[in-house]
Amino acid sequence: MDLDLLSGAALTGPALLGALALLALVDSTSFGTLLIPTWLLLAPGRLRPGRILIYLATVAGFYLLVGIVLLTVAATALPQLMTLAATPGFLWAQLIVGAALLVGSFFIGGKRKRTGPGRFARWRERAVTDVGEEAGSLLPLMGLAVAAAAVEVASMLPYLVGIGLLSTSEFDAAARLLVLAGYCLVMVLPALVLLGLRLVAARAMERPLARLGAWMERNAAETTGWIVGIIGFLLARAAAVELGLFEAIL
Repeated sequence: MDLDLLSGAALTGPALLGALALLALVDSTSFGTLLIPTWLLLAPGRLRPGRILIYLATVAGFYLLVGIVLLTVAATALPQLMTLAATPGFLWAQLIVGAALLVGSFFIGGKRKRTGPGRFARWRERAVTDVGEEAGSLLPLMGLAVAAAAVEVASMLPYLVGIGLLSTSEFDAAARLLVLAGYCLVMVLPALVLLGLRLVAARAMERPLARLGAWMERNAAETTGWIVGIIGFLLARAAAVELGLFEAIL
C-alpha cells in the first residue's frame, strides 16, 4: 500500500509541521470550531468572553483527548495495522470506501430546511450573557462543546489524517503530545482571533461577524463535500495504484 500520502515518515521537520498546521487550519473552519463560536459572539447584550474561552477550551481539550487515544492505539497496533493494510482485501475495501466518499461528496450539501431561531436564540442569550441565575451554569455550554466535537470528530477527515501523519512520524511520544496540543490550539485560533477583535472593536465587528456566520451556514456543507471528495479520491487512487489497476487498464 502506498502510504506516502498518509505517512509522517515521508515528511520530516518543518514539512511535517507545515502539513499539520494546514490540516489544523482546515479543521478550524468546522461547525464546532468556528460557526458556533461566531454565533455565540453575535449574542445580544453584554458579551461574556470567559464563556467563549471555556467553550473553545472544552472543544480543544476534547480533541486533544481523542488524539491521545488514537496515538496510543496507533503506537501499540501500528505494525499489525501496516501488515493488514498491505493485504488485497484491505486494499479493495479502501478502494470501495474511497470511491464511496468521492461519490457521496456530490450529495453533501443542498438545501436544508431551516428551523425557527427562537429557542436557539434564547439559549445563546443565557449561555453568553447575564440573564438570571441559570446563566451562571457552565455545564450546558460545555455540553454543547463536547456534543459538537463528538458529532464532528468522525467526519473531520483532516484531523484523522493529521493523527495518521503524527503516528508515523519520527517524533517521540513527548514531542507528539506537544505537536498534538499545538494542533488543537491552531484549530481554535481563528475563533480566538475573532473573540479578540470582538472585544477590541465590538461595533465594527458586528456586521463582518454576521456575514461570516451567514456565509459559513450557507457553505459549510459544500466545504465539507470538497474535503470528503478529495480524501476519497486520494484513498481510492492509492489503493488502485497498489492493486495495479492502472497497469491492467494500460
